[in-house]
Amino acid sequence: MNKSLSIKTFNFDPTFFSAVIGLLMIGSIMVSSASITMAENSIGNPHYFLFRHIGALGIGLMGAIIASITPTEFWYRTNGILLISAMMLLVSVEIPGLGHTVNNSTRWLDLGPVTLQPSELARFCLLLYLCGYIVRHQSELNTKMIGFIKPMAIISVACALLLKEPDFGATVVLTATSLGLLFVGGARLRDFFVSFLFAVAILGVLAMQTRERLERLTTFLDPWADPFESGFQLTQSLIAIGRGDLFGVGLGESVQKLFYLPEAHTDFVFAVMAEELGFVGVTLTIILFGIVVFKAISIGPRAGGMNMPFQGLVSTGIGLTLGFQVFINIGVNAGMLPTKGLTLPLISYGRTSLVVTLIMLGILARVYHEIKNAEQEMSIRKARKQSQ
Repeated sequence: MNKSLSIKTFNFDPTFFSAVIGLLMIGSIMVSSASITMAENSIGNPHYFLFRHIGALGIGLMGAIIASITPTEFWYRTNGILLISAMMLLVSVEIPGLGHTVNNSTRWLDLGPVTLQPSELARFCLLLYLCGYIVRHQSELNTKMIGFIKPMAIISVACALLLKEPDFGATVVLTATSLGLLFVGGARLRDFFVSFLFAVAILGVLAMQTRERLERLTTFLDPWADPFESGFQLTQSLIAIGRGDLFGVGLGESVQKLFYLPEAHTDFVFAVMAEELGFVGVTLTIILFGIVVFKAISIGPRAGGMNMPFQGLVSTGIGLTLGFQVFINIGVNAGMLPTKGLTLPLISYGRTSLVVTLIMLGILARVYHEIKNAEQEMSIRKARKQSQ
């Protein structure tokens, strides 16, 4: 695996950078708009959530800068530490006095003035660990089923801990990303499809195991059958999206955020965006997400061509993680998928999610820098050979 080359300037993709900045701007605007009424009525400060969002944004940007100047070799060398950290984070919410429960879910750590969502950090650590595992055990993964079973056993333990919180949405994203990475990493099709079908079956059984999850499954199929109880959140989201029409009702003019739509500034901020900015605003946002995800996944083949498999897998994994989460969040808001507690990356209010996402994007910027460096170095070598 190539180490990063020393250069005087930092290579960055202006299109990727512009898309991220655009999403961060939209996110800050929508968090402010979607939360202002609730913050004023419940806390007395209309900008309470916006200030906290901006604070997390500042921390996330610092984390992204640090990640962008940290050689990717560091993440490869610390794979074991990352795995242990991920498991400790997921177990920590079960410790009495630390775990913080909201809406019957214990997903947060109560750290005094701040709350931390360990599952976001754990998924980040597991992503990097899995990329390192695939590189170290490439031959075993390609030829033996045990090479596939071992990483999936670790992911299964993590998923079990996530389901205990419970956090079904994070479980789906982690499972889908892990299977996608193993497939890209060269897992045999037979092993992949057997595990895929097994994962779908297990998630299906778990989804119908409790009354709440079963209600979510049946409600999304026909939310109007019970619009004031189990279908309330989804029907309010659909009303918001429908009111937006082509150009929206105007920034700050949403009616649904006025205590009709629960979680308007977090899981359902997309519905408020659709209401205020309309089809045009939503389409622009989806295009920006598409650029970020496409840029991330397209780095993979370039990294492979430069003999940088770990970097390629990391960029692909980040792209898959963001892509799956965006798809699920928008699908839930639009009534195409059962309701899950997943934020819309860079847009929703969720400080841990925002910080972790920005750190991942910082790592992605570092991967691009190292690959671009290697490509430039190769071009120089070729030019020298031709001139001799």
